Amino acid sequence: MIHLNYQHLYYFWIVARADSLTAAAKKLKISPSTISTQIKLLENHINQELFERRSRSLILTERGKVCLAYADDIFSLGTELLDSMRSNVGNPNHIYRLRVGVSSHLPKLLTYELLSAGIECGEFPVHLVCTQGDPNALVADLALHHFDIVLSDMAVSLASDLPIESRILGQCNVHLMATPDLAKKFKKDFPHSLHNAPLLLPDPEAKMRQLLEDFFMNMDIHPQVVAEISDSGLLKSFGKYGIGLFPVPSIAVPQVKAQYGVEDLGPLEGVKENIYASFSASRQQNPAVQAILDKAEKILLH
Repeated sequence: MIHLNYQHLYYFWIVARADSLTAAAKKLKISPSTISTQIKLLENHINQELFERRSRSLILTERGKVCLAYADDIFSLGTELLDSMRSNVGNPNHIYRLRVGVSSHLPKLLTYELLSAGIECGEFPVHLVCTQGDPNALVADLALHHFDIVLSDMAVSLASDLPIESRILGQCNVHLMATPDLAKKFKKDFPHSLHNAPLLLPDPEAKMRQLLEDFFMNMDIHPQVVAEISDSGLLKSFGKYGIGLFPVPSIAVPQVKAQYGVEDLGPLEGVKENIYASFSASRQQNPAVQAILDKAEKILLH
């Protein structure tokens, strides 16, 4: 069995995170030559080059980036361990930061349902830090341990050697909703009645947009697209004022109906939006992350 020298790994981690070898040496209060020796021992031990040496600069190799992802996990978990132990010995003010990346196209009400479970997991006070963005970019930051979990509406590509798991949490049927006047007009013979109907769609990058276009093409239905709106909240606001019919995931239908005063025309047969989660295996043991996964198990289709 090969045993890892964590002191060597720690020196590598500090150098990889520092601006320079000199900065790392100042932080560790040892000479640059000592650090170089320690990193070389680590490279020899694992039989991999972790840095590409260019003049006075050290550039992470591809294997070095993978090693850094593991080192981030190891040392951040060590910090969490200390915080957890301290919080269990009489520190009532301990607050855990739950860092979540959310695809900008994920429905807001669904996102709230899932994240509220993490906030209210009951294990300890939770401070939520939520960032929206492109799913692939968010997962790249997850690999650098900027997030505890990433939620998205589409599968993301993962390097096979990254310590990250991505799984489908479940599905939502997709419904069309509209003002009472529009709903009455297009309810009969739905969905065939949607030919030339005014329609509000998410932007082309959203997975739901692709699903809807495939549905209409297969049904030989040609609605009139009156607007493409990336923000799901703004899209619903346009729908509220009768600009057009708009898609809503099934889990959000009751809330949207009550909040926007609109009617449900019904589900689009076969159109199901998948919900995905990405996280490192160690993060799944976090009670807040696990609470999110458990909530998805309860509210999504499987």
